[in-house]
Amino acid sequence: MIKKNLKTLIITSIIILLPIVAGLILWDKLPEKIPMHFNAQGEADGYGSRALAVFGMPLFMLAMQWICMAASSLDPKSKNITKKSINLVLWIIPAISLLVSGVVYAFSLGEEFNVGTVMVIFFGFFFIVIGNYLPKCKQSYTIGIKISWTLDSTENWNYTHRLAGKVWVIGGIVLIATAFFNLVWIYPSVFVIMVAVPFIGSYLFYKKESKK
Repeated sequence: MIKKNLKTLIITSIIILLPIVAGLILWDKLPEKIPMHFNAQGEADGYGSRALAVFGMPLFMLAMQWICMAASSLDPKSKNITKKSINLVLWIIPAISLLVSGVVYAFSLGEEFNVGTVMVIFFGFFFIVIGNYLPKCKQSYTIGIKISWTLDSTENWNYTHRLAGKVWVIGGIVLIATAFFNLVWIYPSVFVIMVAVPFIGSYLFYKKESKK
């Protein structure tokens, strides 16, 4: 799996590390203490050193990228992981790395914007993209909703991922539509629904299958 996707893995790894280059260029302009965590209102509530922000976050993202790739290679159902699937996995972390570091640098340099709004919009689009893909993914231990009864039944897997795809797309649209209104209470509700509805639907399908 790694050998087949080595070119993409190298390109995405380089992109993940680009914030280090940007951080070194901005080094003298960045403060000693940099905001590393933001609350639901988009306010900084956790700080770290400049070195941690510039080097730590991208290197952590890089480690996660290679761990995900290694996990995919060890998947017993790796034959079901398509080229499109692995590309989707490999490009998620670079996007997050660029976004997170970009937000942290901009905020540290005094740019005024609502961090929460930016992150909600990003994850809204993220869920829409994943939601569109979910009905197309095949059984594996790497990608998809990995519950015992979905992994044991192709019919359950397909049903669950069709349902999840619709719910995730709707959830993503709701997040984007409400991002500018700072409706903090709605975000946990959306996430809970996105997890609960496919799980419950999948379980009910499993029980129905068991009775046959």
